[in-house]
Amino acid sequence: MDWKMVRMMIFSELYSTYYQTVAAILKAATDHPVEQKEMRHIIENHAFGESVLHIMPAIQQQRWQLILPDGRTPLRKEPTTPLTLLEKRWLKAIANDPRIRLFGDNIFDFPDVEPLFLPEDILVFDHYTDGDDYADETYIQHFRLILDAIKERYPLKITLQNRRGNPLEMRVIPHCLEYSEKDDKFRLIASSDRYGSTINLGRIISCEKCQDFVTENLTKKTDHRRKVVFELVDRRKTLERVLLHFAHYEKEAEKLDEKHYRITVVYDKEDETEMVIRILSFGPMIKVTAPQHFVDLIKQRLIRQKSCGL
Repeated sequence: MDWKMVRMMIFSELYSTYYQTVAAILKAATDHPVEQKEMRHIIENHAFGESVLHIMPAIQQQRWQLILPDGRTPLRKEPTTPLTLLEKRWLKAIANDPRIRLFGDNIFDFPDVEPLFLPEDILVFDHYTDGDDYADETYIQHFRLILDAIKERYPLKITLQNRRGNPLEMRVIPHCLEYSEKDDKFRLIASSDRYGSTINLGRIISCEKCQDFVTENLTKKTDHRRKVVFELVDRRKTLERVLLHFAHYEKEAEKLDEKHYRITVVYDKEDETEMVIRILSFGPMIKVTAPQHFVDLIKQRLIRQKSCGL
């Protein structure tokens, strides 16, 4: 099951863009009569470019009997979007994810609601099992400090354990955090005064604000981005599923004909194995065309699977 699609169905289908747009119009109308110019402005800010062609006539022709001809609304109070039981159950399930505590202690809770699913209900395969320890208090402190440093743009002094088990100190300017689904680990991407610019959070021994930081001789953040190009056949909503599956990646989509599309996805070099696994999950609906290096990775993995009897 694609949990991203489930999440979108739960939260987007009920309170869709049109719902949110009309709610904004009604909110304005509870305060004062809304003229057509203001209504058009609200639609353009909240919906899509072509939405004016659908929403405006529906309101003006009283097919949606929400706004009176004089711009007022029969509603006495502003419209609200209360959480449904299904939404509460989803959020309760997400709260059970140990990674949620990385972002704060004030976790939402609904005592009278059962979670939609439990962590043990999800079987994750084809990934490493030595992921980061998200329950470790030191790890949590490091994560929150790094996240704050990224937002507030201040340097950090980090001591980490290298591959030989020895401590290594470095000063960095944090840029962003990355999560590898394959490794189940977080990485810090930064500019540093020495060594590399990618740091695994699980290797960090200590982390603190840096008071005596010198920006000279910084090792700038290296661009490890790679591209993969593949073609797909749009059967059983393959295009929709692919775009949703790779929603958090930079990508381009090109229509070749009525059923065929060319997709270009940009990914980090360290996530290459994960990208291979993701693409193979779509089976014969996807064919990788470039680069040749990635095509060879696909072939090698298929050969290994065949040799294992998979």
